Amino acid sequence: MNYSYETRFSAGIWNGIKRSFKQGSALTRLLYINIGIYLVLALLNACSWIAGIPGMEQEFLQYLGVPADLFWLARAPWTLVSYMFTHFSFLHLLFNMLWLYWFGSIFQDHLPGKGLIALYLLGGVTGAFVYMLAYNVLPVFAGELLLSRAIGASGAVMAIVFAVCLYLPNYRIYVLLIGPVRLIHLALFTVIVDLISIPQGNAGGHIAHLGGALFGCLYSFAIRREVDITRWLTVLFHLLGKRPRRKSKMRVKYRKKVSEMSDREYNMERKRRDDRVNEVLDKISRSGYDSLTKEERAILFNSGR
Repeated sequence: MNYSYETRFSAGIWNGIKRSFKQGSALTRLLYINIGIYLVLALLNACSWIAGIPGMEQEFLQYLGVPADLFWLARAPWTLVSYMFTHFSFLHLLFNMLWLYWFGSIFQDHLPGKGLIALYLLGGVTGAFVYMLAYNVLPVFAGELLLSRAIGASGAVMAIVFAVCLYLPNYRIYVLLIGPVRLIHLALFTVIVDLISIPQGNAGGHIAHLGGALFGCLYSFAIRREVDITRWLTVLFHLLGKRPRRKSKMRVKYRKKVSEMSDREYNMERKRRDDRVNEVLDKISRSGYDSLTKEERAILFNSGR
C-alpha cells in the first residue's frame, strides 16, 4: 500500500492558491481578493504605461472608486463594493492587509459571530455612506463633491478593528517601541487620529474610516446582546452558494466472489481498492480526518481489516 502526502502547493503554485482559497477561512479569502485585484490593476497600469498611455489609474478610478456625488453613484452602484477592494499604492494595500490580518485573526478566534466577510462588506458600505453624507451635507466639501472618489479597504477593515476592540477592550497587543497596549486605548487613539487628520488631506478616507468604525461598534454592542446584525447577509451568501442537488439514479452492481475471479480480474480489483484507499489518505493529509464522508471512513476501516 502506498502512502502519499501532498502539501497544499505541491501540485503547483496556481493549483495551491485555488485550493487554499476554496478551503481557507473567510480571512484568507478577503486577503486573496484584495491582493489579487491590486496585482491585476498594477499589471494593467504598467502595460498601459509601456504602451504610452499613462494615467490609467484615473480611468480605473472612474469605474472602481465610490463617488461622493449621488448622481455618479446612480450610474455606477457597484462601486459601493468595488471601492473597498481597490488599491493603487502598495503601501496602502500593505497597511490595510496587515490590519485586516491581525484583527481578522483575533475576530475569528474570540468573537462568537462568524460573519467576517459580512462585517467587512457592511462596514465598507457604511463607511461609503458616511463619506457621501458628509460630502453632500457639509459646505466645506461643496467644491470637491463632483470630483471626489474614495478607494481602499480602510473603512471595511476599521469595522473589524472596532468590533474586536469593543468586544475585547482589555485584550492586550504588543506595539513596537511602546509595549503592551489595551485594544480600547488603540481604538480611541485611532478615532482621534482620524478626526484631527480630516482637515490635513484625504478627508474622504478618514471619514470613511469613522463610518466603518461606527458599524464595528454597533456590531460589537449587538453581539454582546447575542444579536448578529450581519447574519442576514451571511445567510444570503449561504443560500446563493448552494448548488441544486441532482437526483441520483439507483445503481445495482454485481460483483464476483474472489474465488470466481481470474488472476487478471483479481489484480484489477485489488488495484482499484488500493487506489481508492490512497485517495482517502490524501484527503486526510489535506483536510483532516473529520472531512471524510461516511463512505470514505468505511473504505478506510475495511482496508485495515
